[in-house]
Amino acid sequence: MALPYYVSPEQMMADKAEYAKKGIAKGRSIVAMEYADGVLLVADNPSASLHKISEMYDRIAFAGAGKYNEFEMLRKAGIRHADLKGYTYSREDVAAKSLANAYSQTIGSIFSADPKPLEVELLVVEVGQDGKPNEIYRISYDGSIIDEKGVAAVGGKAEALLTFLKSRWAAPTLALREALKLSIDALDTVTNQKLAAEGLELAVLDRTRPGRAFRRVAPGEARALLNSP
Repeated sequence: MALPYYVSPEQMMADKAEYAKKGIAKGRSIVAMEYADGVLLVADNPSASLHKISEMYDRIAFAGAGKYNEFEMLRKAGIRHADLKGYTYSREDVAAKSLANAYSQTIGSIFSADPKPLEVELLVVEVGQDGKPNEIYRISYDGSIIDEKGVAAVGGKAEALLTFLKSRWAAPTLALREALKLSIDALDTVTNQKLAAEGLELAVLDRTRPGRAFRRVAPGEARALLNSP
């Protein structure tokens, strides 16, 4: 009788990690950056209908990089989780930290138990109100969760983007125009190409808006911001 093929747990996890990293690296990058009135999210995404950035709840946004069908499944599950919690308790009880923890547990369980890991990296972002700080959580393919400060990047060349941004971003006092220019400069630099406004997906969590803080930034508004002195 032939013996079953044996792979050590360490090798199995290393292979899964390598597989997930390669899948995520094939995708395009997303940047999150704090600015004076909230948080800006910029995705290298030429599609007008397949969104990488979306609203999750009143003050919370989601961004997914990697395999579209996988992070779209997670996005919908997160919205259901947030809606149920807000309905059961109150809207103020829905927080980015609890959503990020739920994503971390789900993705980590799949990474450990399933033969194929999810090829995704996520950002869960909450804009602070009434003097509270903004929160940016990055969830990796293995369920690791990182509390980012100021700037964050996922997908594609995320490490190069983060290095570029951290060397130039100083404090969350930038105007929206300045934050947008810095984000696009970072994407242009790491991709070695000039990205047009039509090839970007832009959104902000604006703490000055009453009620829902999330809004999308249209290409026309982005061009006006970029061309303003």
